[in-house]
Amino acid sequence: MAKIKLTKNELKIQKDALKMYRRYLPTLTLKKQQLQAEIRIIEAKAETVKKARQDLEKGFSTWIAVFSETDAFPDGIITVSNIRKGYGNIAGVTIPVYEGADFARGDYDLYETPLWVDIAANHMEKAMSLDLEAEVLDEQVRLLEKELRATSQRVNLFEKVKIPETEENIKKISIYMADQQVSAVVRSKISKRKIAARGDASSETEVYAL
Repeated sequence: MAKIKLTKNELKIQKDALKMYRRYLPTLTLKKQQLQAEIRIIEAKAETVKKARQDLEKGFSTWIAVFSETDAFPDGIITVSNIRKGYGNIAGVTIPVYEGADFARGDYDLYETPLWVDIAANHMEKAMSLDLEAEVLDEQVRLLEKELRATSQRVNLFEKVKIPETEENIKKISIYMADQQVSAVVRSKISKRKIAARGDASSETEVYAL
């Protein structure tokens, strides 16, 4: 704990600081709760997207078997030409938002290529789109968790360090100033008694002189 000045001005500084900490703490706590809730929502959505990807793959297992037994499926037939992203804001954090993707297909002979290649290509587009969406959702969680850590640190700093420390400083300064005030009163009374005593002594000297 830093050394503080035991003065009236320092007392005001500490009281103003305490007022500020108490004013901002509820806002930080609310932000922490909001971030925690949003992270849970996004994680649930990411799990739904990943499950949809797994279900899609499971439903297409017969086609996967075909892929492994033939060379008819051209390499690089599906490529991502553009990922469309927007941006949102949650609790002051800018996050990416998946808005879709554009795919390009390689050239292949429509007459010589089996029909299932087109079906497989459509399947791959859906699977890749779900993968991209899951990646963006994971990025949202990463950004929000980073902000949550920083916010939690501030909440802990205010609750466990700054507020107790400032309250202790105010108490210490107040006790010191009260002691000083008592001492001043005592000194004033002693001084008045001494003055009164000197006055009485002077009066007695004048009487003896007469």
